[in-house]
Order: sequence, then structure tokens, then C-alpha cells
Amino acid sequence: METFTVAAVIDGNTFAVSPPWELEDETGDRVRATGYDAPKSGSEAMAAEQKLSILIQNRKVELGTPHGVDRGRLVCDVYFQGMNLADYFPEYRV
Repeated sequence: METFTVAAVIDGNTFAVSPPWELEDETGDRVRATGYDAPKSGSEAMAAEQKLSILIQNRKVELGTPHGVDRGRLVCDVYFQGMNLADYFPEYRV
């Protein structure tokens, strides 16, 4: 696993990292965490984004098994303080 710093939280599942990730011939800074699916709109979406921001903004995360790249985002397992990020969001587990 590689370690990255979270530069910005985009929504309840997506964030930007520094330095950029690389996967085969693609590179980028956006990451979509797997294992949970936060709401995309409304007050629940805002709450999920805020929760993720409080949890990981400007902190180090580890990017685990990549599942591919979707719309410029690396889709992968994400770990924070040794726990899968999805474990912090049991209300949105898939």
C-alpha cells in the first residue's frame, strides 16, 4: 500500500490526494473509496462529506487494492489509521 496526504474532500466518497497516484498508464489525484456508498445529494450527502473531511482532510491515508479508474478517479480500498475507510461509514456500507 502507498501512503498519500488528503489535499481536499470532494464528496462523501471522493477526495484528492498528494502526490498524484499512478496506475499503469494513468495518473491523477482523485480517489473514490470502495466499500460504502455515501448519498449524492441533500443533507445526508453534505453530512457524509463533512464527516469524511473531519476524518481525513490534511491527513495520511493508504491506498490499497485498486479496482480501476472511473471518470479520472482511482477506485480503491482506502485505509485510515489501519482501518478500512468504509468501517467509519457503517450507515453506507455496501
